[in-house]
Amino acid sequence: MASLSPFPRTANSIFSPNIHLKFRIPYSTLFFRPFCAAPHDRSSTTSPNNNRYSPQSRPRRNNQQDYRRISTPIQKKADPVTLSPILAADVDLMSLCNEGKIDQVIEYISQGVDTDFHIFETLLSYCIKLASLDVGEKVHELLLRSPWSNNIELNSKLVEMYVKNGSTRNARKVFDKMGERKLDLWHLMISGYAETGDGESGLLLFEQMRKLRRLEPNGDTFSVVLSACASKGYVKEGFTYFELMKNEYGIVPGVEHYLWIADVLGKSGHLNELLEFIEDMPIEPTKVVWEALINFARIHGDIELEDRTEELLIMLDSSRNMADKPVAPFQKRHSEFNMLEGKDRVNEFKSTIPHRADAYEKLKGLSGQMRDSGYVPDTRYVLHDIDEAAKEQALMYHSERLAIAYGLISTPARTTLRIIKNLRICGDCHNAIKIMSKIVGRELIVRDNKRFHHFRDGKCSCNDYW
Repeated sequence: MASLSPFPRTANSIFSPNIHLKFRIPYSTLFFRPFCAAPHDRSSTTSPNNNRYSPQSRPRRNNQQDYRRISTPIQKKADPVTLSPILAADVDLMSLCNEGKIDQVIEYISQGVDTDFHIFETLLSYCIKLASLDVGEKVHELLLRSPWSNNIELNSKLVEMYVKNGSTRNARKVFDKMGERKLDLWHLMISGYAETGDGESGLLLFEQMRKLRRLEPNGDTFSVVLSACASKGYVKEGFTYFELMKNEYGIVPGVEHYLWIADVLGKSGHLNELLEFIEDMPIEPTKVVWEALINFARIHGDIELEDRTEELLIMLDSSRNMADKPVAPFQKRHSEFNMLEGKDRVNEFKSTIPHRADAYEKLKGLSGQMRDSGYVPDTRYVLHDIDEAAKEQALMYHSERLAIAYGLISTPARTTLRIIKNLRICGDCHNAIKIMSKIVGRELIVRDNKRFHHFRDGKCSCNDYW
């Protein structure tokens, strides 16, 4: 039998003075049951003289709370919904991943099916490949509750997933919490800022890396740094880092570094300086360098410079002169696709979608509003030999505009639309989507083969440099 005598107040006592209670418990109210007693055996805890403390002697009134059954914090926590052991053992998550059934995999993991490092790696790779931000955020939540939440490789993959989806804010949160960060991860983060038009944050991150003095910048480092300068049109900063690379770190510039300087000058409209820079290069300018000059001359409307450079490029590469060269009958072209990310899904947009007529009708109405807002079609981007009216019609139904129109009629109002395009967005569509974003009051994110374009309130994050 357990004794009802008061316990001594000693340091080893369960009622040590170090324990601070918010209320006093009279010793006379304490009753204990021997560990060997059966659950139904109350003879050791009650007696005829203390029935007023017995649980059976105090019936609960209606609507009266039983304070003896107040839940502890552990009791309040909901038990996770788990599958039966037999069903859980039959689930092959990797097979489901290979079949593309990502939603089922996420559901099984959330229900308690055991997973491992390779499953999370596969899920994140899927989100990177298909640029699915919504699914990636769900995988991130599951990863935080798993034993691999602090795994360096998976967190690096997580940063890559967010960067590839244009969410540099979430990528930076994961990046800052990581204890060990390899040089490639710094490169990824800086280039992510550059691709989303936030080159200034990329340069600040590079300066943070320099202050840590744990990693030595290399040629790839300065490639992403110069790309950050190009994204903002920072000419002075671009040449500063170009000289820093050579003089302080002893890195010999390669063609890629000269290309980024050409990008800095070209995007900011310094075409004469760009031409002088190319002519003064210590290495022979490649075809890609001259093509960059042609591209910037075309963007800024310098037809004379474009023609001169084109003639020079023909001298260097005779294959560009197609005047006397017959056209191949079955010439392969780059196929164009656009993908629209909606809630919990990524759809490939094609001209044969079920709601094609609705998308065309929506775009037709938008085109009228765009003209009222000052939009004028730039028919220079139509290469076919047709009349002006036909050129304007061709521009209006470019695939990325149709994808946006379809997204507007198939997603809730005011939500962000994400369009993935495998080719470079043309200048007319870039201008049109800026006006679209202001009319519909949405953020329109377009990822082409160059960078992310965040269109909001009639402006683009690239500041018209792309």
